Amino acid sequence: MRVIAGDFKGRRLKAVPGTGTRPTSDKVKEALFHKLGPFFSDGETVLDLFAGTGNLGIEALSRGCSSAVFVDKAQTAVKTVRSNIDALNLGERAEVYRSEASKAIDRLESRGRSFDLVFFDPPYAEEKAEQLVGKLLNCSMLKENGMLIWEHAAAKAAAFDERLSVFAEKNYGDTTLTILQLTGGPENGE
Repeated sequence: MRVIAGDFKGRRLKAVPGTGTRPTSDKVKEALFHKLGPFFSDGETVLDLFAGTGNLGIEALSRGCSSAVFVDKAQTAVKTVRSNIDALNLGERAEVYRSEASKAIDRLESRGRSFDLVFFDPPYAEEKAEQLVGKLLNCSMLKENGMLIWEHAAAKAAAFDERLSVFAEKNYGDTTLTILQLTGGPENGE
C-alpha cells in the first residue's frame, strides 16, 4: 500500500496488523481520485471514518487537502494511522480519534466541524451504515456540494438519502465504490 500521487507520491504506508482491516486497494484508490479530481487546492477538509490505515485521508492530504480527521474504534488501527501520519510529518494537518463512528460524529458536531470529503468505509457487515450517513447529513457535517465516498460490498444495495445524488458508482470485484454528492433537500433549506 502506497501513496499514489502528490507530495508523498510513492511513500509506503503501514498496514494494520492482522486480518480485521480491509484496506482500499491502490487500484480502487487511483480510480476514486481520478473521479474526484486528481488534486485539491481550495483548503478542502476530510473526514476518514472507519479509517483503518488512514490510506484514503492521507492520499487526500498528499494531493492538497488542508486537513483531515481520522476515526476508528480499533486501537491497532489508531496506532497504525498515527504511525503513518508521523512518518509523513502530517501531525499539524491531522487529528486522530479512537471512537465508534456515531460518537465521533457527535463530538465533531459539538465542535462545529464540517467536511468537503467524507470517506465512509465501514466493515461490510455494518448494519447501521445508512443510519450513520443520515446522522452525518442531519448534523450538517458534509458541506453543501461535498462528496461522500462510500465503499461497500457489491452484493449490498445501499439506500441513499434523498439529499445525496450519485456522482459515480463502479464495482471492483466484491467491492462497490459509490461517490455521492450533497445536493440539498428539505433539511438543507431547499
